[in-house]
Amino acid sequence: MTSGSSIANEIEKENTDVLESTQAVILKALETLGYDKQVYEILKNPLRTLSVRFPVKMDDGSVRVFTGYRAQHNDAVGPTKGGIRLHPDVTQEEIEALAIWMSIKCGIADLPYGGGKGGIQCDPRDMSFAEIERVSRAYVRAVSQIVGPAKDIPAPDVFSNSQNMAWMVDEYSKLREFDSPGFITGKPLVLGGSRGRESATARGVAICIEEAAKVRGIALADAKVIVQGFGNAGSFVAKFMFDAGAKVVGISDAYGALYREEGLDIDELLERRDSFGTVTRLYRNTISNRELLEMPCDILIPAAIENQITQENAKKIQASIVIEAANGPTTTAATDILTENGVLLVPDVVGNSGGVIVSYFEWVQNNQGYYWNGEEVEARLASRMRTSFHRVYNAAGRYNVNMRLAAYIVGVQRMAEAIRWRGWV
Repeated sequence: MTSGSSIANEIEKENTDVLESTQAVILKALETLGYDKQVYEILKNPLRTLSVRFPVKMDDGSVRVFTGYRAQHNDAVGPTKGGIRLHPDVTQEEIEALAIWMSIKCGIADLPYGGGKGGIQCDPRDMSFAEIERVSRAYVRAVSQIVGPAKDIPAPDVFSNSQNMAWMVDEYSKLREFDSPGFITGKPLVLGGSRGRESATARGVAICIEEAAKVRGIALADAKVIVQGFGNAGSFVAKFMFDAGAKVVGISDAYGALYREEGLDIDELLERRDSFGTVTRLYRNTISNRELLEMPCDILIPAAIENQITQENAKKIQASIVIEAANGPTTTAATDILTENGVLLVPDVVGNSGGVIVSYFEWVQNNQGYYWNGEEVEARLASRMRTSFHRVYNAAGRYNVNMRLAAYIVGVQRMAEAIRWRGWV
C-alpha cells in the first residue's frame, strides 16, 4: 500500500518532470509500433537546443541581460516550427518538452514540419512597450543563425502576439537584407499574416468538440460545457459553444470561477472582461478553479495552464468528454484514471493543434505570395482537424490504448519513417 507522503511525492514529481513524462509516452508509442530503441534515442531529446544571453538597454538607461532558448526537436520531416513564449518561469526543460509536443502535433496534422519552441525569461507585464520591442529584436539577433523560412519558423506563444512577431520579422529582414515574411507566423495581416490565425486554436478545439460529441452520441445543442480559462483560446471556445447552442455553465480566470447551472451569458462576460481576459472579480459567489473542474457537465475544456487534472482530482471529474485546449493540463496518472472511468480525453496535441495548422497555412501563403480569404482558411482548418481527430480516435481503437498514447503513436510515426528513409538508423 502506498503511503500518503509517497503519493504526494509522486504527484509532485509528475507535475514537474514534463520532459521525462513526455519521453515515457514517446517510448511507449515507438514500442507499440515496433521500432528499434535507436529511434527512441534520436527522438527522446531535441537534436539541438541553443541557449543565449543578450543585453538590452532598459528605459532607465540600465542594461539588463536576458536568457533565451530555442529548441529544435527533429528536422527529419522538414523545418522545425513552434512558438516563442515570454515568461519569467521559462526553463530549458520546458522548452525542450514543448518542442517535442510540437513534433507530435505536426505529425498528427500531417504537416511538413518537426517541432520547435523558443522562450525568453522575462515578464512583459512589468516592461514598457519600448522595452518589449528591444527584447524581441535582441532575441532574433541572438538566434538568427539557426532560424529561417527553411530552417525553423517561430510563432506567438504565451505573452507574445502579432506585435512581437512584427518586430521579429522586421529585425530578421534587416539582418538578411531582404523581406522574409515566411520567417515567422502569427504576423499582422498587413505584413503577411493569415486570416483566421487569432481564433485558430479555439476553432480547432471547437471542431474537436463537435467530433467527440458525435462519437459519444451527445447533442451539442443540449450539452453542458465548462471552460477553464478565459484568455484567448478559452474565451473564443466559450463563444463558439455559446453560439452553437450549448449551455456554457462554467468559466474561470486567474482569480476564480463562475458556475451557473442554467447557463452563463457569454456575450455579457466577453463585454465585461478586462484586457487580460479576467472577469470573475466583478461577480459575487465565485468558486475556485479546482471546484469548477469537479462541477457537473458533459464537456470539460481545460484552457488555462498545465497540471490542472491530477490523480488527486481525476476521480471527481463528472464530464463525459475532456478536450485539452491548454498544453499539458492533465497528468499521466490522471489520464489513466479518466480513461478507466470511461471519459473520452482528447489530448492537447490534437485538441489545440489549430494554431500550428493555420500557422502552416500562413507559411504556405507567404511562400506562394497568394493569400486566401477567411472562408478558405476555415474550411481547410476544419478538414485537417476532423481528419486528425478521427486518425487518433481510430488508432486508439486499433491499438486498444487511450487517446493520448494513440496521438503519440500517430504523431511519432512520420518522424520515425523519415529517420529510417534518411538512413539515420
